Amino acid sequence: MKIIVNSIFVEDQEKALDFYSETLGFVKKHDVPTGEHRWITLVSQDDQDGTELLLEPNEHPAAKDYQQRLFAEGIPVTMFGVADILEEYKQLVEKGVQFTMEPTEMGNVTIAVFDDTCGNLIQIIQQ
Repeated sequence: MKIIVNSIFVEDQEKALDFYSETLGFVKKHDVPTGEHRWITLVSQDDQDGTELLLEPNEHPAAKDYQQRLFAEGIPVTMFGVADILEEYKQLVEKGVQFTMEPTEMGNVTIAVFDDTCGNLIQIIQQ
């Protein structure tokens, strides 16, 4: 068994697609109409056959509540690995990304947290 898709709730699929592809550099893999919304997945440039990130609309009240509560508590919804967190941080800040936690050493790892502009906090980690 392996993880093939991981969902992330977003307030606006088009805005999220732009942020995750243009700002973060993920590659769009699927963009399929599903009625009012779309099945949009992205993958890492370095692993285009790897786990897909699904940009899931947060219209269901439970999804919206879950997303808003995690954001309010400062809890990231997912984590992305990076090779050089200081360089990644610098590049993202130059693109206007707002961080709620700058790169911080925690034992054997360094983490940082940013706002994805779509209702979520995302953690990046260098192991």
